[in-house]
Parts: sequence; C-alpha cells; structure tokens
Amino acid sequence: MNILSALAVGLVFGIGLIVSGMTNPAKVQGFLDLAGNWDPSLAFVMGGAILVGLVAFRLAGKRERSLLGEAMRLPTATAIDRRLVLGSLAFGAGWGLAGFCPGPALASLATGGTKPMLFTGAMLGGMLVFEILERRVATGRTRAA
Repeated sequence: MNILSALAVGLVFGIGLIVSGMTNPAKVQGFLDLAGNWDPSLAFVMGGAILVGLVAFRLAGKRERSLLGEAMRLPTATAIDRRLVLGSLAFGAGWGLAGFCPGPALASLATGGTKPMLFTGAMLGGMLVFEILERRVATGRTRAA
C-alpha cells in the first residue's frame, strides 16, 4: 500500500511540475532573470506550494501517525548553519545554470531529452561525491574520538 501511495503522490507531483512549466529550463531561467525579461509566473507556483506546505506541516505536526499508519518523522533541525547555506547556494547555482532542480529533472527524463539526462547524471555524481566526503568526515570523527 505504501508503494502505491508513493507512486500516486509522485505521479501527481510530476504532472504538477509539467503543467506548471517547472520542467522547462527556459521558463525557469526566465523567472530567475530579474534584470532581463523576467517571467513572474513561477512565483505563483512557488507561492501555492509554500501555502500548501504550511498547511500540511501544521496538520502533520499535530499527528502521531501518517494517514497510512506510519510514525510521523518530521524535520527537527532549526539552525541555519554553514552546511545549509552552502547547500542552498549550490542548489541555487545549479538551478540557475541548468534551469532544472531535482524533481523537474526527473520528470523531464520522460521526454528523453539530452539536457535532463545530463543534469540527472551530474546530480547523481554530485550526490556520490557528497556521500564519499560525508563518510570520510564521519570516519575522521570516529578516529579522533
């Protein structure tokens, strides 16, 4: 049941990304081009997503179990630290340069285009490098302790 629910939610999310234009790098880059021919339409998509997220997290915070009976595991971190800032900068730079972020890139793979495939490959490579570095840091902490 959980897998079917995840599939359904993923499909709805992917369709929403396609309908909103988030899978079109030119539209995304037009939104990010504040000094040029700015396209504000994605601001409405983001605003709607933030509004839905605020309501959903408020409701979820009051529950002990998900609608499918699983334990609720909501984020607890509240600090703005170096990792968050650097990760946000890397995400924003990649989004601005490529016009993709992870969700829309995966949804765009269905088109079979070269750009989504290259971006997804680079994203997976970046995730691999991050994992290798994280393990190296964790191993260093363990040895120092």
